Amino acid sequence: MIHIYLDAMGGDNAPLCTVEGTIEALRLNKNLKITLAGVLSEVEPLLKECDDVRDRILLDDAPEIITNHDAPVMAVRQKKNSAQVKGMLAVKNGEADGFVSAGSTGATLAAGMFRLGRIEGVERPALAPLLPNGKDFFCLIDCGANVDCLPHYLPQFGIMGSAYMRCVRGLENPRVGLVNNGAEAEKGNEMTKAAYPLMEKAPFNFIGNVEGRDITADVADVVVADGFSGNLILKFMEGVAGTLMGIIKNEMYADLRGKIGGLIAKPAFRRVKKMMDYTEVGGAPLLGVKGVVVKAHGSCNAHAIACAIRQAVMMKENHVVETITSEIEKQIKENENA
Repeated sequence: MIHIYLDAMGGDNAPLCTVEGTIEALRLNKNLKITLAGVLSEVEPLLKECDDVRDRILLDDAPEIITNHDAPVMAVRQKKNSAQVKGMLAVKNGEADGFVSAGSTGATLAAGMFRLGRIEGVERPALAPLLPNGKDFFCLIDCGANVDCLPHYLPQFGIMGSAYMRCVRGLENPRVGLVNNGAEAEKGNEMTKAAYPLMEKAPFNFIGNVEGRDITADVADVVVADGFSGNLILKFMEGVAGTLMGIIKNEMYADLRGKIGGLIAKPAFRRVKKMMDYTEVGGAPLLGVKGVVVKAHGSCNAHAIACAIRQAVMMKENHVVETITSEIEKQIKENENA
């Protein structure tokens, strides 16, 4: 049975959405148990109508909450009874198979680094969400964990992203591209120009630079970026998706012809909305730490929590951490023999 440790107080809509998401996930997966960690006086009253899965819900008192206003590193050091700290230690000690939180991103990163620990040889863990490209999904890595990057971080992002897409999405030889302002190898800033030859030598299927307009055009399965650029891409895509859906909805109700056409096309629009909806993916895995960690969106709903839990289960079942560890070890040996 897979055991996931969940931050019950994390997110804008917690603890209601985290509890409801837990119940949804448990009903979909009979081989799953979940520890809800948070303020028990707020969590327990929400468990009254889940008798069918109640025996697979454990509770852990974590009264200290790390908010977005706390300095992440200091909070992780001082708030030892927070869900982030207790959850990472539970994964480290083998008491849980994975950790999921929609709370403070900075605290999740800090706890992952300092309480769970990095895989040996990994310079910087990275957040790697799945985003739609019109056909399926691509992995964007990094999307905000490392705002300032050195060139040699980027090939490691590529290794981790490629391993994730092989394990979780079943791609045999994922295409890895480097975000840049031009397709030519000599384009870019100092960091990307220095990273390009390192990417060429790295043990993955490097297809070269990827311009902004091609990110969603299914040219790469893994899109590598520094955390600053990656976060801009992520937030811009979320904003564009919301704006486009709003425009389509407004035009559908603008006149009678639009209403008739909208009614006919409604099933197609529903499928498009589902494809663009981040809640269907779940969250962004934190790759490069010694355990399964998924960071869900702060404004997520119950279904998104359930999807994030499912994502953590898939990472555990498909041995993502072990695969990344093996790939990094190979790279280290190759560098030593070069």
